[in-house]
Amino acid sequence: MDQKLFDLVYESVVKREPTYEGVYYTGVRTTKIVCRPTCRARTPHATNVTFYHSLEAALRAGFRPCKRCKPEANGALRPDAALAAQVDAMIEDRYNEKLTLATLAASLAISPYHLQRIYKQVTGHSPAEQTERVRLKHAQRRLLESDATIAEIGMSVGYNGPSHFTTWFGRRMGISPTEYRNGARGVDSYDSQ
Repeated sequence: MDQKLFDLVYESVVKREPTYEGVYYTGVRTTKIVCRPTCRARTPHATNVTFYHSLEAALRAGFRPCKRCKPEANGALRPDAALAAQVDAMIEDRYNEKLTLATLAASLAISPYHLQRIYKQVTGHSPAEQTERVRLKHAQRRLLESDATIAEIGMSVGYNGPSHFTTWFGRRMGISPTEYRNGARGVDSYDSQ
């Protein structure tokens, strides 16, 4: 690793920024511990650090995983990916409720800003967009598989009025829920967009 890149990665370790999370692992030569760049342990001196492209390379070099940041657990983006998975599970379980960023964040005991930033970094979209995707998936399924009214389906996916649901569905799909139910089965779902 050249000095310029080393300095960039080390600076992200000092600031505990997730920029290189899952890209580099920080091996601390004095302790023989390997950490994630975002580890909350005391920042090692630059002269004591070696960066590795993989956890396996650091382990082969004789380092052991940090007990604080657990670089071996839950994949490359461990804490962030785990948080995103929690949010996905909450959305899937509660999509028919009034879910706001503040509600999700309060359930996880973190700030809405932090949740939005981390979730978007991991998934590429916001929790609100994910909620809409989940709602649309369930609405499509219910429209095709049940005889419930449009109003009942709208309420079952979190919309209080049939006109609000119809407008929302129409914006997402380009057709009304009734048209979708009555034969527009060839239209792509929101998941493929």
